Amino acid sequence: MIAIDWGTSALRGALLDRQGGVLQERSAPLGILHVPPDGFEAVFNDLFGDWMRPPSQVALMAGMVGSQQGWQEAPYCPCPANAQDIAGALRWVQPGRIAIVPGLSCQHAGLADAPELAQVPDVMRGEETQILGALAATGLKDATLVLPGTHSKWARVRAQRIEAFTSYMTGEVYQLLRQHSLLARTLPPLDDATAADDEAFEWGVQRALQGGGLLHTAFSVRTLSLFRQVPAQRLPEYLSGLVIGEEVRQHAPDPATPVLLVGAPALTARYQRALALAGVQARPLEGSVTWAGLWQIARELDMNA
Repeated sequence: MIAIDWGTSALRGALLDRQGGVLQERSAPLGILHVPPDGFEAVFNDLFGDWMRPPSQVALMAGMVGSQQGWQEAPYCPCPANAQDIAGALRWVQPGRIAIVPGLSCQHAGLADAPELAQVPDVMRGEETQILGALAATGLKDATLVLPGTHSKWARVRAQRIEAFTSYMTGEVYQLLRQHSLLARTLPPLDDATAADDEAFEWGVQRALQGGGLLHTAFSVRTLSLFRQVPAQRLPEYLSGLVIGEEVRQHAPDPATPVLLVGAPALTARYQRALALAGVQARPLEGSVTWAGLWQIARELDMNA
């Protein structure tokens, strides 16, 4: 099969053998924002057309390619869901040949006295495939999975079913505060890169874990600079610790349940430190688990055949 991760900014794919092993990989800076609405099929054929020549070849695509701005919209599959449920909700672009993996949706309790907000939806698109891959890689049936990013996801898995998840706009809020707030005037320019400052980051995490909320603690970035208690060069790392620490404090994972971190190594390392300060040991997964997740979905197709 062909496994494809088609996101907002990049496109990458892998040719897998009959055991799910990677034979070849290809990538291009052709995320959905860089493809015209009628150009997805041409881009797919240009990059993967030779891999699709065998008549029995099947391609599964995960990520934002299934969004309203993608090739075709793949409606969200509701939680709880496992690999079989997701396989049953594939959106076939070319029947039997090319399919889009649906994202997942879940509902959080809202306001009982406001019908419009009685249930508040949450969604993910692409992370569900990473979760399935992480479970396959570790053999775990029950776990909490943390997928850091612009919009971080915390997913609860029981008996290999994704029961529910919660999204946090941590990465986006950091960038807004870092670049577009009054605090940005206190911080060094973005192009004035400095080495990672673990101590300042941990200060931020510990401050967040004390409580008080980000709307309060973030203001300390300004005051610590104003009173010259912390050099400006150290404050971006302190701010990073504040926003990630606030996410960890709000979610408060159960230390008794295994916690897996899935994402870019530099970012998962930050979350691992933040979780450790909260008394939770987390295991980062190395390498891509997306191919393993798509392989799990493909196996369900074989079972249903």
